[in-house]
Amino acid sequence: MCELFAMSARHPTTVSMSLEEFSRHGGLAGPHKDGWGIGWYEERDFRLVKERDPAASSACVRFIQANPFSSALVLSHIRKATLGPVASRNCQPFVRELGGAWHCFAHNGDLKGIASERRFRSEGFRPVGETDSEQAFCALLDRLRPLWSSGSVPQLSERRHLVADFAAALRELGPANFLYCDGDALFAHADRRHQDDGSIRAPGLWRLARHCPAGGELAADGLRISSNDGEQEVCLVASVPLTHESWVALGEGEVIVARQGRIANERG
Repeated sequence: MCELFAMSARHPTTVSMSLEEFSRHGGLAGPHKDGWGIGWYEERDFRLVKERDPAASSACVRFIQANPFSSALVLSHIRKATLGPVASRNCQPFVRELGGAWHCFAHNGDLKGIASERRFRSEGFRPVGETDSEQAFCALLDRLRPLWSSGSVPQLSERRHLVADFAAALRELGPANFLYCDGDALFAHADRRHQDDGSIRAPGLWRLARHCPAGGELAADGLRISSNDGEQEVCLVASVPLTHESWVALGEGEVIVARQGRIANERG
């Protein structure tokens, strides 16, 4: 299965992603050799870098490592192809515009038969590639479209409820871990995934909350975050823990929402 990673921070912060740990999963120590991608928000814009080659041997990964970027929202994905050829169009994250905002999505799992399921057909969005993941993203955007029709950011409670309902339906098809971001909030849905013992079970995602004082630095495997604009709060979500700290396993079917580095459902 694929590897997912996301970051939500209180302030835009300098991020150096060598993807060292990720790239080991993406070809050096793991089976995920079929492409990779990383996207990050810059104010209201979105920057995306992806390619079909293994992250472990990528010159682009080394460039990102040597040229840190600044962002408060980051998503990354390393692919193990299960549906669709090894091609750039099938690499994630996927990105679309809706309601004047960039929406991005990355999925880990196997959604058998989604293309033939009427409830996941999209009227307003079409997949470019052949993956079940992009089909799911198009279906999610179709459901979200009425909320974004006014051109303003909808209420978080409405978005959370819709994403949770969509995730519940998606789980009926197979493992459905996904990360979704609309530029305002990061939504993470945990399900089941292939574990080291060969079983398919929870946890599908893990999270870690960190605090970084002004002028401080947060370091994890393949990730370095520098705090330049006051005290920094960071929420990290990944398929597997990236450090030896106390990561929290998400339960099967659990949906969390992060805004400005905090879990929104824990703030009330």
